[in-house]
Amino acid sequence: MTNCLPNVEFSGISIAGPVREDNQDSIYLPDPDLARNYGQLFAIADGMGGYSLGNIASRMAIDSVSSAVYSMEHPNPSALKTGIDRANLQVYNTAIKNGVGRMGTTITAAYVIGDTLHLGHIGDSRAYMVRNGRSTCLTVDHTQVGEMVRAKLLSPDRVRTHASRSVLTRAVGIDLFVRPDITNHHLQEGDRIILCTDGVWSVIEDVEFGTKTKNLPVEMISQSLIDLALTRETDDNASVIAFEITGLSFPVINPPPRKIHWLQKLRKMI
Repeated sequence: MTNCLPNVEFSGISIAGPVREDNQDSIYLPDPDLARNYGQLFAIADGMGGYSLGNIASRMAIDSVSSAVYSMEHPNPSALKTGIDRANLQVYNTAIKNGVGRMGTTITAAYVIGDTLHLGHIGDSRAYMVRNGRSTCLTVDHTQVGEMVRAKLLSPDRVRTHASRSVLTRAVGIDLFVRPDITNHHLQEGDRIILCTDGVWSVIEDVEFGTKTKNLPVEMISQSLIDLALTRETDDNASVIAFEITGLSFPVINPPPRKIHWLQKLRKMI
């Protein structure tokens, strides 16, 4: 991890969408004051509509991860795993305490420290990297359909239309223990990262996250993708966070004062 200070521009939007009455998605955008000391944190979570209180579960996950990041003495990517673990127990215990059955949520958290992107991910929200106009999905879906694709039982192009697309195999809160994916990715100036819930990516092809946003300023990307999802009649909550690495600057470090040998000191005295 290089000791550099990234300049980041970002945008984020979350809406209930045209079909759902409530919004069970939650998003987190960085606090500029905290980011200077702890790094840039972005997170998106999708409460599970089939379970109770999905909106509370998604907010718990977001709050737990951000709290873990900002409670560290120094920027530390291990906070992602810590925050997701804590969120899992909190959501799991809340469901038991309130007798509401199971609560659950996805979460995808992107933590930028220096020139490295650290991802903490569980569920089927996604993170895309757009580099030079080409998009790459950085996460895998923890769903029945995702498992079928990885086992080569289903073609990737059938994921978006499959009847079991949203059946999760892993999520925050549905089991006592949780297994998030933690990955690291090197960043370059100009890279864009897009986080989104399945209400967005289910109606937008992977390649389009690059082609549809190529000529847009980063502050317009979130709204543009939401509008595209609505045009294509998404039937779910829709949330997008987009951020761009606009610069990677290195701090100026003054060299230590040059040591003067004792003999040189003696000569000066003479």
